[in-house]
Amino acid sequence: QVQLVESGGGLVQAGGSLTLSCAASGRTFSNFAMAWFRQAPGKERELVTAISSASTTYYTNSVKGRFTISRSNAKNTVYLRMNSLKPEDTAVYYCAASLKSLSTVVAGSLDYWGQGTQVTVSS
Repeated sequence: QVQLVESGGGLVQAGGSLTLSCAASGRTFSNFAMAWFRQAPGKERELVTAISSASTTYYTNSVKGRFTISRSNAKNTVYLRMNSLKPEDTAVYYCAASLKSLSTVVAGSLDYWGQGTQVTVSS
């Protein structure tokens, strides 16, 4: 089993920045591909970004150039740095983990999920 705990969400004005963290415990973190999803009210959950165990990254088009995913295997933590935030980035952000490949993660196959953290961007 893997436990994932997100932190760092909050309220920020448009154009501002936030950094989310996801702390993992339970198994060897470095073996996992990690991902951030988000779900806005009334919308389906969507993949935002992912990072493989070798630190290859993927970003959905709407966040390219604004968001950065990174990981610290020493700290068992994955980060999401969000810059130039927009009101449409408002959502609950979820951390997820998988032992599968990055391509499988991008296709939506994840093994473990966190509880989510709210990000609200005001206009």
